[in-house]
Amino acid sequence: MLVALDHVQLAIPPGSEDTVRAYYVDVLGMTETPKPPVLAARGGCWFRAGPVHLHLGAEQDFRPARRAHPGLRVTGIEAYAARLTAHGAPVTWDDALPGHRRFYSEDPVGNRLEFLEPR
Repeated sequence: MLVALDHVQLAIPPGSEDTVRAYYVDVLGMTETPKPPVLAARGGCWFRAGPVHLHLGAEQDFRPARRAHPGLRVTGIEAYAARLTAHGAPVTWDDALPGHRRFYSEDPVGNRLEFLEPR
């Protein structure tokens, strides 16, 4: 029986850890969490914000997914969108989901991220 979603993993190019670290910590406001040493040797990095856990794993033949993405629930979506814009991150609003305000953005390596807030 499934009881919860533990984390979502996104791929990143090898060696891009510092670039994505700056984005996920400084732009999104997440906290980096240490990886166990055996997993840290593989590259990548882990982040969290409250109950939200994102793992970024280094992938040799990295290509960002065109449609696949995590949906991240936020509060104060207008202010959050302004925060991303102020840091130079793209914000594309989409009103196609009834009962929600939402926008899409991309991390520095092209991973698609959805941010949404129930109305």
